[in-house]
Amino acid sequence: MKRKIAIMGAAALAMLASVMFFVKPADAAVGLRVSNGRIVEANGNNFVIRGVSHHHVWAPTQTSSFANIKALGANTVRVVLGSGQRWGPSNDIPTIVNLCRTNRLICVLEVHDTTGYGDQAGAATLDQAATYWIGKRPQLAGTENFIIINIGNEPMGNNAGVSATWPTATSNAINRLRNAGYEHQLMVDAPMWGQDWQFIMRNNAQAVFNSDPQRNTVFSVHMYGVYDTANEVTDYLNRFRSANLPIVVGEFGHNHSDGNPDEETIFNHTQANGIGYIGWSWSGNSGDVAYLDMVTNFNPNQLTSWGQRFFNGTNGIRQTSREATWYSGVNPTTTPPSSPPPVGQRYEAETAPAVCQGTIDSNHTGFTGSGFCNGNNASGAYAQFTVSASAAGSRTLGVRFANGTTAARAANLIVNGSTVGTVSFEGTGAWTTWVTKNLSVSLNAGSNTVRLSPTSATGLPNVDHLTVG
Repeated sequence: MKRKIAIMGAAALAMLASVMFFVKPADAAVGLRVSNGRIVEANGNNFVIRGVSHHHVWAPTQTSSFANIKALGANTVRVVLGSGQRWGPSNDIPTIVNLCRTNRLICVLEVHDTTGYGDQAGAATLDQAATYWIGKRPQLAGTENFIIINIGNEPMGNNAGVSATWPTATSNAINRLRNAGYEHQLMVDAPMWGQDWQFIMRNNAQAVFNSDPQRNTVFSVHMYGVYDTANEVTDYLNRFRSANLPIVVGEFGHNHSDGNPDEETIFNHTQANGIGYIGWSWSGNSGDVAYLDMVTNFNPNQLTSWGQRFFNGTNGIRQTSREATWYSGVNPTTTPPSSPPPVGQRYEAETAPAVCQGTIDSNHTGFTGSGFCNGNNASGAYAQFTVSASAAGSRTLGVRFANGTTAARAANLIVNGSTVGTVSFEGTGAWTTWVTKNLSVSLNAGSNTVRLSPTSATGLPNVDHLTVG
């Protein structure tokens, strides 16, 4: 996206020398790869990217964003990095890898300095981006199961002469990484600010794919104002599918300065055809494009209208995202379930043994399952969940709720009969606006009860479900 973004933070996050990350033993195949035009895991299972871009290079202290994005259901985070030409350089790769692994995310690492080369003064070349990646190779060895290398963001602008070099420049960068020992899946962005409006990537994709000796390169188109009709969205994506070439929508939004993209077709067509997508972006956009923030000030409890659509809307993250099976070793069924996957384990407020001292309603859209708990407006009129833990220890509870009033509603958090704290459920702006509040508690091994008991006669907010992570 041709964007103007506020550069946030003065100092890069210091590398944590003591950080250790652990990877599973090598599978028969090395990590994520392309098979029959689709992304698959080492065990052969299809993996469909459902992710969010995060401004790590401009907001290096916002490391909680990884967990927060995961808690909202995403299986992927696209991590914005700098190679040193315009931003960075990002030298905290071990920390980032650990955040990805700990939060059970596939991470797409991208160099942003290449954005708009040929139009943007100071932008990096793909060759410079490749040099950055080669320098980081020792820190990324062994991460092929959960790290994808997005060589350079939107590597060329609208300069026709420069963009015409995209096939050669991209193939050369791919081969430099392969010669340096990279076995990771690679992702390459289209020229023309990522939107490929002259179809340079589309028309040369097969040759670029064939130039990768490992045949493990995925193509990424960014869909903004150029893709403002359903036909433009579907035609572009279908040409890659017909050619059996891997394609993802590597960025998109609900609006943009160059036009109004057809985000509904993007959501629906990618889901119908098993194509990945990554939305722009979690938080931190500058004022002129602040409408593309999914949450306000990196706060996961303050979803914007774009964030609500992206995470909770039809064919959005909650309905379609599936965690990579490498993290659990579980092979999913060939037909994914129609309901959203749990983040950790999800317990619906309307499903026994959950208890709702009130009514189970379904009149406010956006909930998961078949309804939500509309508690009585009375002090002590609680919602209770019975949850399981495989071992004793600290767990993160995610309470998904809606509070259509302007006043916060307080509740005691009672775990296994003991009050462990008080929770404030602030107004969400509408009863159809659902957000998740994360709480840290200690659970026993086996069965536990978690009760939310309101402290005043205003009662609880509407409670959708509880997740245990």
